[in-house]
Amino acid sequence: MQVKIKKMNWILLLIGGLFEALFAFSLSKISASNGREMILWVLVFLGSVSLSMLMLYKAIDNGINVSVGYAVWSGLGATFTVLAGIFILKEPVSVLKIVFLCTLIMSIVGLNLISHK
Repeated sequence: MQVKIKKMNWILLLIGGLFEALFAFSLSKISASNGREMILWVLVFLGSVSLSMLMLYKAIDNGINVSVGYAVWSGLGATFTVLAGIFILKEPVSVLKIVFLCTLIMSIVGLNLISHK
């Protein structure tokens, strides 16, 4: 039962990271739109930031250490935001961007591994 709860906490952080990327993505859409479309993106922002914070809160409330939970949540959000920038917004890609993204992912995995001890 305890292992199931721990896995669920990491799933919550993963979902929270996705919503964090969505709220960051929606910020770029808000600045590039107006009228009803802008209002829609503001609503997406408010919903996604709320859900992202809720997932982080639930994971921490269920036993993930704040330091590890926040680092993983923000790292996942940053990773997903960079990937959305590359694949959806067609932002430029460089070797250094990929190298640093890989080090970020390795850090997230490392924090996950050491937090199970």
